[in-house]
Amino acid sequence: MDRVRRDAPDDGDHVSVGGQVPAWAEPGNPDRGAHPVGSAAPGGLHTHAYRAGVLTRWANTSEAVGSRPRPYTQFVQPAPQATPDETPLIAISAEPTRVERPTTPLPLRHLLVLSVYWLGINAIWAGLHVVILPKRMEAIFGLGQAGLGLAIVTIAGVVTAIVVQPTVGAISDYTTSRWGRRKPYIVIGTLLDMVFLWALASADTYLAIVAGLVLLQFSSNFAQGPFQGYVPDLVPAAQVGRASGLMGVMIILGSMAGVAIAAAGYIQLEAGAPAEVVRQTLFWPTVALGLIELATMLILVRAVDEGRSGPARSGRSWTSIALGAWGTDILRQRSYVWLLVSRLLYLATPGVISGYTIFVLERSFQLSPDEAFPFLLTTGAIVAVSTLLAALPAARLSDRFGRKRVIYLSFVLAAVGIVGMALSPMLELTLASMIPIGLSAGAFLTVDWALMTDIIPKATAGRYMGISNVATATSGPLGLAVAGVILYLVTAAGLPGPGAGDPESIFLGEAPRAAIGSMLVFIAGAAWALGRVDERRRED
Repeated sequence: MDRVRRDAPDDGDHVSVGGQVPAWAEPGNPDRGAHPVGSAAPGGLHTHAYRAGVLTRWANTSEAVGSRPRPYTQFVQPAPQATPDETPLIAISAEPTRVERPTTPLPLRHLLVLSVYWLGINAIWAGLHVVILPKRMEAIFGLGQAGLGLAIVTIAGVVTAIVVQPTVGAISDYTTSRWGRRKPYIVIGTLLDMVFLWALASADTYLAIVAGLVLLQFSSNFAQGPFQGYVPDLVPAAQVGRASGLMGVMIILGSMAGVAIAAAGYIQLEAGAPAEVVRQTLFWPTVALGLIELATMLILVRAVDEGRSGPARSGRSWTSIALGAWGTDILRQRSYVWLLVSRLLYLATPGVISGYTIFVLERSFQLSPDEAFPFLLTTGAIVAVSTLLAALPAARLSDRFGRKRVIYLSFVLAAVGIVGMALSPMLELTLASMIPIGLSAGAFLTVDWALMTDIIPKATAGRYMGISNVATATSGPLGLAVAGVILYLVTAAGLPGPGAGDPESIFLGEAPRAAIGSMLVFIAGAAWALGRVDERRRED
């Protein structure tokens, strides 16, 4: 008789046939491990063996007798414990089944799918921060105060991100639903992003822009907090470096796509265009940014079967779990806290460089928007290509030589690029300075994220990864706030007298260079904080 076989099962294995755990698969059953197909899997259903958190599907029961079943690995998935009718749409799990972190390597295509949502997320924020928000702030506030306006609007949105992402990430750790722990939040957050991008594009006053960005930060982080739990949930420890490398690649591809979409509107602008003309010109590029995220969300949720169950809730309420995300117990994770500080300080730099590149082109080199456009694309391409070239090799090097050594190297590269941008008298040298900046970003984004994944407790990854994004979200506004003040002070120092306009400042071209140069202080601080991190991997 044709039989379905499985790897020598231990007492922790489960087998699911047609969504149920059959009696022959229960621990202690002498027939466990072999079963006549016809009586347990009518109609040629597949049999799924759950071993060490890895889903192995044997050959279809309609295959010829005597042929050896051929396993293939899919995403991690816990053995079903209830029928779909018994599983709530969304609920807090009281006592979920624990599954150990997977150990069987995932195929490259699965790692790519797990990373693809990063592309959508970064398309939105790169398009907004590199092109759309700087130009809208410049149209509203003028040349001298555009940096301050950009810093304030960004800070307002980030306050929301700081609260939302860790809180929702922690709630998702304990959530159980028919779609898994993370998917409901990813879907809802993405759909709300589409709505709030439309609101931001429609905003015709500064306060309306602030409100739209705050709402967008809420919805985006509603999805991002749970999403960041996927790698600790589903990826074996040995593949974390590769997964982080692919994440870095997707971040850069998303940034390129977002800047390209926003630039389609930017190229239509004329120098000194009024605020309403700028809003109308950038309306559809702003809305279009969300379409990329929507596409990547659909790919993710359709392809990923979620796995690892969360820790027992032990009677805690939703409110208690949400507030628990901010418990002071996290301060005892000293290496985690110092890594947050290092991330905060380093990531202040890319935000300033990307946001101030337009100011350098238009003010330092006196280019019109038409003239600046090809160079804006060139700088983006240089950073993107160099980041892509660094991402995967940096991940492999960190697996071999240690995460911290590679991160220190990224700090050195960033410092070289910053000095070049701040001091270069020629456009060609300024463009060349983007190469070490891109290499630095590729190495840091990949390896810092892998190090964060290594040192956090795995069972509550949503909470820890959510809080880690507080540093990510705060870094941009922190850098922009410092750079905005320097831009304003240097521009004002060059004015010939009271009542003079910003274009009359003799330091108009030096001001954005000075703002970028101030980022060297942040790089030095990031290196100091990293020295206090213990990079040994945790498996709990």
